[in-house]
Amino acid sequence: MQILEIETTSHTEMIDITAEIATAISKNNVKSGVCTIFVPHTTAGVTLNENADPSVRKDFINVFEKLIPKYERYSHAEGNAPAHIKSSIFGSSLNIIIEDGKPVLGTWQGIFFCEFDGPRNRKIYLQITAT
Repeated sequence: MQILEIETTSHTEMIDITAEIATAISKNNVKSGVCTIFVPHTTAGVTLNENADPSVRKDFINVFEKLIPKYERYSHAEGNAPAHIKSSIFGSSLNIIIEDGKPVLGTWQGIFFCEFDGPRNRKIYLQITAT
């Protein structure tokens, strides 16, 4: 298992981690297999989506702020209930196929760490398995 450490700079942001995942795969010399990406935080997530146009990330954040507003009557006393809800919707893990030593992604796809309660220091666990 490998651990990537990431420092977020905003309350809510989507950080492209595609290059870091590709580097981790390359360092493991796995030509064919699977990379499991796991985020061990209840107020952050991981997703796969378009990375060619940064406005897509902005649209995601704007829509989620409207659907799950920060200032609502939530029962959770810490004040970060919206972050917990968003992370559950996005999810905490992804499985990425590895072929020819590289992650298999669509033309426009990228892997994003999603921060919903930052800024914080975060960890991303990677399990790279050869098949």
